[in-house]
Amino acid sequence: MSTPQVMRAVRITRHGGPEVLEPAEVAVPAPQAGEVLVRVSAAALNNTDLWTREGAYGRPGDPKAVSGWRGPIDFPRIQGADVAGHVAAVGPGVEGNLLGRRVVVDPAIYDAEGPDANPVGLMGSERDGGYAEYVTAPAARVHDVTDSPLTDDQLAALPTAYGTALGMIERGRLRTGETALVSGASGGVGIALVQIARARGARVLAISSGPKIDAVREAGAHAVVDRAGDVAEQIRAAAPDGIDVALDVVAGELVGEGLPLLREGGRWVIAGALGGYGVTFDVRRLYLHNAQVIGSAMHTPAHFGLLMDLARRADVRPVIAAAFPLDQAARAQEELSRRGHVGKIVLHPRAASAVDEPSGA
Repeated sequence: MSTPQVMRAVRITRHGGPEVLEPAEVAVPAPQAGEVLVRVSAAALNNTDLWTREGAYGRPGDPKAVSGWRGPIDFPRIQGADVAGHVAAVGPGVEGNLLGRRVVVDPAIYDAEGPDANPVGLMGSERDGGYAEYVTAPAARVHDVTDSPLTDDQLAALPTAYGTALGMIERGRLRTGETALVSGASGGVGIALVQIARARGARVLAISSGPKIDAVREAGAHAVVDRAGDVAEQIRAAAPDGIDVALDVVAGELVGEGLPLLREGGRWVIAGALGGYGVTFDVRRLYLHNAQVIGSAMHTPAHFGLLMDLARRADVRPVIAAAFPLDQAARAQEELSRRGHVGKIVLHPRAASAVDEPSGA
């Protein structure tokens, strides 16, 4: 079947609120040398979609500057880092055996070749993403998951949230039998951290609140701390011997309160700042106990390969909170920003609005 010349997409032409998400009909992108064209089945939402749209990332030396993930955004930009779909066409130099295969796209743009390269850009930010019926991607970043038992929605939920989680776990050197603390445990990255850490054989202590606590426990947490109470005291009670690795997407005051709870040689891994980017802590708790604070932005190519192995075996099963049609992308982002859900929110670019209402999972 031939690829159409025009597709539906949602893009932003400036920074701002949900109102800057504009449905449009645009040309289907042509895969360039070394690229493939993916027909998008599902695209998952992430906090980075909100912050990129808002320009909330700041810049070195100016943390309040309006900026995208790694600097100015080249508008108009089609958002959406997380894509699952089928290869519809290949560009020059790409073998045709990928045609028709079900794939997940690694959304990272790396600073070098090789398995340990660092992400310095992101699909949906530094290049067009998956809020569209089609998207192009480098063939080297497309992973064949045709035989995975996971649904397209679950596959789309993996790249950013689970890739970020796996990157944190790898950089934090979490080992079987260690105790891991997971903050923001009901969010997309948080649930991923709980599931992957549990699969690694760690004892998982999670931080959540209210009605989400049961869902976090179901995801695999051995114990859940209620963030509405005295978090540090609850952690001490649940892990009297201390924490080996903190997997933190909240930061803020939690870092200063939590560092004294690390065991000797403990690692505090940060991949988000939901609680605030201004952090104060007693540095003596760092050097006197040989502790480490580690920044972790997404994953490396090697980490993503490990994630795709998990996907093919269905060793983790992402929780899908709701699904929206493409033309309700603004509504989907508003739902994400309210943080009343557990798991991932996805878009169905090829679904009609009247058919694909939000659904729990």
